[in-house]
Amino acid sequence: MIKENQKLLNVLKTIIDAIIIAFSFLLSYQLRFNDYWSPLIKLSIIPAPVGYVKPINDYMRMLIFLIPCYLIIYRYFGMYNPKRTSGRRAELYSLVKANLLGTLYCFAVLYMLKQPNFARLFLSIFVITNLVIDYAFRLVVMKVLRSMRRSGINMKHILLVGYSRTTIGYIDRLRSHPDWGYKIHGILDDTHPMGEEYRRVQVIGKIDLLDNMLSTNQYDEVAITLSIDEYAKLEGIVATCEKSGVHTKFIPDYNHAIPTKPYTEDLDGIPVIHVRHVPLSNSLNRTAKRAVDIAGSLFGLIVLAIPMLIIAIIVKKSSPGPLIFKQTRIGLHNREFQMYKFRSMRIQDASEEKKAWTTKDDPRITPIGKFMRKTNIDELPQLVNVLKGDMSLVGPRPERPYFVDKFKEEIPRYMIKHQVRPGMTGWAQVNGYRGDTSIIKRIECDLYYVENWSMMLDCKILFLTFFGSQVNENAY
Repeated sequence: MIKENQKLLNVLKTIIDAIIIAFSFLLSYQLRFNDYWSPLIKLSIIPAPVGYVKPINDYMRMLIFLIPCYLIIYRYFGMYNPKRTSGRRAELYSLVKANLLGTLYCFAVLYMLKQPNFARLFLSIFVITNLVIDYAFRLVVMKVLRSMRRSGINMKHILLVGYSRTTIGYIDRLRSHPDWGYKIHGILDDTHPMGEEYRRVQVIGKIDLLDNMLSTNQYDEVAITLSIDEYAKLEGIVATCEKSGVHTKFIPDYNHAIPTKPYTEDLDGIPVIHVRHVPLSNSLNRTAKRAVDIAGSLFGLIVLAIPMLIIAIIVKKSSPGPLIFKQTRIGLHNREFQMYKFRSMRIQDASEEKKAWTTKDDPRITPIGKFMRKTNIDELPQLVNVLKGDMSLVGPRPERPYFVDKFKEEIPRYMIKHQVRPGMTGWAQVNGYRGDTSIIKRIECDLYYVENWSMMLDCKILFLTFFGSQVNENAY
């Protein structure tokens, strides 16, 4: 039943998408060339050259090529795949990619057909209009479907095989999202007694009942949630599910050892799971981030040259000691480097400095140092570290060797943060985890950054560093 509903929904979506494309096309023509609308959208400042205002019938011929192309692109980007568990952001991202590719297609066709007299601005208006209208339509569909599922309509009926930590986590997720529309009929398991339940989901029998239960055709999906010590049964369970033709999912019970987003590659037909996916291990990503670091550090050093000179004079006059404080930190691939800061503390014994942790109202901090640490001004010399390649603008904050040796024994996965360059600011800092705060939470943030790096995430962190409310919360 679910499959038939999905097919019908996809047909309706395809038809409505075609209508939206045609409507957006006609609306864009009016917005671009109609004298009534042009002043309202400020396009009259870009008048169409003579010969570009082609009759609407000439533009309409483009729809013959445009609509099929767009619908194919939509299908390619998964716009008609089931979207029970995906959110609005994922839908918008797919739609943006599809429309950008559709725009390139339009320009390519016009170029190959040698049709210069079609307004390029018109096509840009069309893309924006189509994107806005289509996204609004999909939001409405998403809202209606989620409301129906909360009411018990359009449910997907599933059976769980195996009772493990994964089973509990899976049930928790489905229970917290009733709008996904999953109805769990029970658990088959060999190690727990019949009638045992978790959040109203009961064990209803042994695993050898699976064949008989699937023969009733009551289930849309089987989710295999075996504990890791029962994986010997996996092959037989999969064979039984395949024989019945039911859609089957396998939810592995190794998330405590392998992260939720491992990287998988195909080694000549053999699937290989990398324990951890680090986007910055990709040479293109690494080069792009390094280019931004070089440009950003140079820009910062030039723009902040005079303020840094003034700060240097104040530091030198306010207390005895060196202007720049150098401290050994652990960076990329566990290598030591000298990190630079404006000195904000009194001179202290080297053995004290290596082991001491800065706390609130620390008596070692100088009066000007307190202000500098609160505003992060003391860290401006680290722009030199970024330029040298010891650090990045964004990344996990580097730690001293003493604490690295201590934490790597106490905190699981602590050393993974050293797979990327340390940063002047990071995901932990903009979430308030700096200074004398939870090191566990800090590492969780660092691991999130390592596994989910993107240029957009870096931009978000930089923005929050300057304008966020939590970045200076525990700065002392």
